Amino acid sequence: MSAEVEKLLASEWRRWSDSPPQLIRPLSGGLTNRSFLLQAGGDKLVLRVNTSNFRALDLDRSAEAAALRRADARHLCAPLVYIDPDRRYLLTRFIHGAKLELHQPRALAQIAQLLRLIHQLPPISAQLNIAHKADHYWQSIDQAAPFFQPLSKLHDLMQSLLQQHNDNPRAYCLCHNDLLPDNLILDASGQLRALDWEYAAVGDPFFDLATVAQGYQLDRRQQQALLMAYLQRPASDTDMNRLAYWQRVYRYLSALWYAVQASRSASLSGVTETLSTEITDLLAAFE
Repeated sequence: MSAEVEKLLASEWRRWSDSPPQLIRPLSGGLTNRSFLLQAGGDKLVLRVNTSNFRALDLDRSAEAAALRRADARHLCAPLVYIDPDRRYLLTRFIHGAKLELHQPRALAQIAQLLRLIHQLPPISAQLNIAHKADHYWQSIDQAAPFFQPLSKLHDLMQSLLQQHNDNPRAYCLCHNDLLPDNLILDASGQLRALDWEYAAVGDPFFDLATVAQGYQLDRRQQQALLMAYLQRPASDTDMNRLAYWQRVYRYLSALWYAVQASRSASLSGVTETLSTEITDLLAAFE
């Protein structure tokens, strides 16, 4: 992959830099992109290159760029440097910082404040349609995989649950939709920023809250604290039920996402095992 990146840089760098960049090293993590740290003049940049499963995962780089421009105006993200017109890659500035740990003072309050600021940004044209995204994922899932039958059963049960949900599009706003711990960073000034906006779209703000709750494995007391900080009032039973609903939806979409990954790579046996456990847990919730 590094050789491909070197070739890309050699042909493309004049589009976004005054001097030839140096490839410093690959950055760890991420099944959606391959990321690399670059030095370009006095700037450190992050190059994110699409993987082969880019289209299977239903990513929209135009929406990502639009969301980044809005978030950058409020210093809520890594600033966008350049997006390839053909949507093959994207460049942002490198943010020096550290991951936000749950045990840190005011961690939940900082996350809630970041979410409030994100949800106040002007909307973009892309909308998160759960049914559409689920159907898109299904087109790339291997029907011969050992997890397919239980996943198919879960899919049918979730369709019924989604149809029963009383949606309120008037409450929709711009959401990040992937606020897992790895995508939250405290910069050198102590400000919390969100990274990796490839799933950004307009949707229900409680989906973002549910992602945080799942990513940090918040218990009920911590969920109440997160909602209280976000809503700026005590969380009601209705609020908690709404959060629980979106957590289930998020886990369902995550299961489909991992099923796509496992279907396209024989080397992800660990993903298959984790996926099977997650499907079993989600099915148990319907019993």
